Amino acid sequence: MFRPFASSRLALTLRRLRGRFGISAPRVAIRTHLPWHWRALAIAVLSGLSLALAGWIYDAGRRFAGFHQVASEHEIDDMRERLTRLESELEGARKVANSSESRWRIESTAQERLAAQIRALEEENIRLKADLATFESLAGDQAGKSGLAISRLQIVPGGDGQYRYRLLLAQTGDKKNKEFNGMIQFVATVQQGQETVMMQFPAAGDPSAGQYQVNFRHFRRLEGMFKVAAEARVLRVEARLVQDGSVKASQSVVL
Repeated sequence: MFRPFASSRLALTLRRLRGRFGISAPRVAIRTHLPWHWRALAIAVLSGLSLALAGWIYDAGRRFAGFHQVASEHEIDDMRERLTRLESELEGARKVANSSESRWRIESTAQERLAAQIRALEEENIRLKADLATFESLAGDQAGKSGLAISRLQIVPGGDGQYRYRLLLAQTGDKKNKEFNGMIQFVATVQQGQETVMMQFPAAGDPSAGQYQVNFRHFRRLEGMFKVAAEARVLRVEARLVQDGSVKASQSVVL
């Protein structure tokens, strides 16, 4: 009763042995066994050779492209030295330029001041010559019986209705050694719109009347300012030298 089972088991075993040792058996490779430390050493040597080869290739590539590290470092050092030297030279040039500019400004300012002084002296010289001519004319008894005269009256328009005046007062004759005490008055003919009016400076009750008071012995030059309305226009100005309520001398000018 057990023969079929035994024969089938034997047949299975034979098939297994035939598959392992027969034609269809798997191939077997025989390799030499190496210790682990030799393998580690070989890996380390190969890694070092790979790194050295990679470094050589990288350095060769830099040299080929013109980026050699040593040469680049030398060039960088040279450029830094040149930059430092140029910055030093630039700083020195700036100092020299600043010093030259300062001297030029000082000289220019001095020249401007000298030119202004020369102009002022020339104007003063012209004014003195005119004064001298006036005194010479007054010395010829042209000052009148009072011995007082107004000359060189000038009215200069300014902005906002302002007018500046310049004039020369002189005293000759028998009273030239006696001090004159009085005031200067201005009577202006002013056009305002369609009307023409007369305005006097200083006006009655003007708190600034004190600035029109004058006193002198031989001569005196006066300068000042009076003001009218901004829209008004001065047509004529008469300057009067007044003492004790009476006019001692006068002169007028048309603008």
